[in-house]
Amino acid sequence: MSAFVRTLATLLAAALLATGCGLLPSDKDETAGWTAERIYRNAHDAMMEGNYTRAVKLFQSLEARYPYGRYAQQAMLEGAYASFRANEVPTAISALDRFIRTYPNHPNVEYAYYLKGIVNFREDQGLFGYVYEFDLSERDPKAMKDSYAAFRELVAKFPEGRYSDDARQRMVYLVNALSMYEVHVARYYYNRGAYVASAGRAQQSLVNYPRTPANEHALDVLWRSYDRLGLVQLRDDTKAILARTYPQSPYLSGIPTKPWWKFWGSDIYSGVDSGMDAGAEPAKPWWQWW
Repeated sequence: MSAFVRTLATLLAAALLATGCGLLPSDKDETAGWTAERIYRNAHDAMMEGNYTRAVKLFQSLEARYPYGRYAQQAMLEGAYASFRANEVPTAISALDRFIRTYPNHPNVEYAYYLKGIVNFREDQGLFGYVYEFDLSERDPKAMKDSYAAFRELVAKFPEGRYSDDARQRMVYLVNALSMYEVHVARYYYNRGAYVASAGRAQQSLVNYPRTPANEHALDVLWRSYDRLGLVQLRDDTKAILARTYPQSPYLSGIPTKPWWKFWGSDIYSGVDSGMDAGAEPAKPWWQWW
């Protein structure tokens, strides 16, 4: 093949390649040229339809393209709610923190604090938390502590606010859950023969979370740990406290069994006295009328 033919073939191939690339579909931004109002309406409609992934994407586009103004504020707050419903917990919390930091005096900042608490509150339940009770000793309590902190700040800033009563109830639940978490860890150590550690965690539950339903369970683990360690006086004193505080405690007559209907879970330390439905949906946000 002559040099001329080779050159011509090369040029033709390059031309075809360039033409082919031009025919390939491009990843176009559907919101190009849209106004802030149009992006917001489409994002809001997507959220109402339950298409939270699309709603999050559109709200993020709105924030990036129109960072100031009424629609940007709504996009930040509603985008956080859409991220929460799409199980994008870090994204939701980041958006709420940004809203609180940027608009500390906004009329709806109370809702931002409330939703931040709800996001962590529900996140702690896990994917199957509503149908299967996982051992609390296997959970990280960070989400519960973050949720409690958000609700506490809400109640402190808005003691008579729209969400304060619900926040207080959830705080009670979280304190009980955290105290029971310590009991689960104590029982975990006890079952593995680490009696010093089990006594320490039971004491933490009693000291850090007094007057909670978990105290009865913590006292049981504590006196049994002292018994295993041969600390007779501490064992007797702790058991006497258990008897005085909970005279009807089944721990005084032996380890209670699980109810006949409860076939899940590995031990008796399950559940907390919440005083409310822990799986209840949060109150409707200010913008949600459906």
